[in-house]
Amino acid sequence: MIATPQLHPLSIERHGHRFWRRVSSYDFTAHQPLLPLAGMELIQAAQALPIAFVQLEGGFHCVAVVGTRPGECLFVGDAGRWEAAYMPAVLACHPFSLVRQDAEKLIACIDEASGLMSNSPQDEPIFQDGKLSAATQRVFEFLNQIHASHVATRRACEALHVHGLLKPWDITLENTPGSLTKVEGLFCVDEAALNALPDGAFLELRRCGALVLAYAQLLARQHIQKLFKLAAVKARHDADKAAVSQMLAQGSTLNLAFLEGDKLRFH
Repeated sequence: MIATPQLHPLSIERHGHRFWRRVSSYDFTAHQPLLPLAGMELIQAAQALPIAFVQLEGGFHCVAVVGTRPGECLFVGDAGRWEAAYMPAVLACHPFSLVRQDAEKLIACIDEASGLMSNSPQDEPIFQDGKLSAATQRVFEFLNQIHASHVATRRACEALHVHGLLKPWDITLENTPGSLTKVEGLFCVDEAALNALPDGAFLELRRCGALVLAYAQLLARQHIQKLFKLAAVKARHDADKAAVSQMLAQGSTLNLAFLEGDKLRFH
């Protein structure tokens, strides 16, 4: 069972004598089909994961598509292993995060339900000598870089939208023969519209970094087939598990009649 996050602002009073461990399992993201991407990681992400856009309150956001339905991440395997060739940067910072308090201020937080906090001096101290430890500080420096990159990426997404370059991405997935699932709510780059842009608009998009975003999304679309294959494998696996559970619930037993009259010998 995945624990519900319990985010608390970091403080000397609450966390001054606590320690933390680095991520070893990514089960905490096993229910997230979409993961945010920042511009600083687009080139690497585009080589391994499908990329799309989603429209949320406040505008469009760039995301890695890692599942085909709510509550699913197809790239988290056994024992919480991350199984894609690239992992979105924000996951590496767990259990820490930056939470917006208002339009101007971000709060440094830790997920106390992550299982990564401890009382053991063998782990990394959260605070040291009255301030964030060097290891904790490095995490938040990285989180600040990610945040700044997200802000720039959202501006680039908005530029693509303003120029009419984002369109709904119609994706239909065949889980099992005859069973279709439509993945809704995703947007992709309209390649024909991009190629038809006038020079002035093209230059404007280049200056704000939107062209890199557009081409990265187009390149990454090839990985949607990989996602489909993973979803099909998971569907078959879930069906097999359901069949076994039903058999056990009905009280089915193994028929060992073929052993009657025989003797088992061990050498």
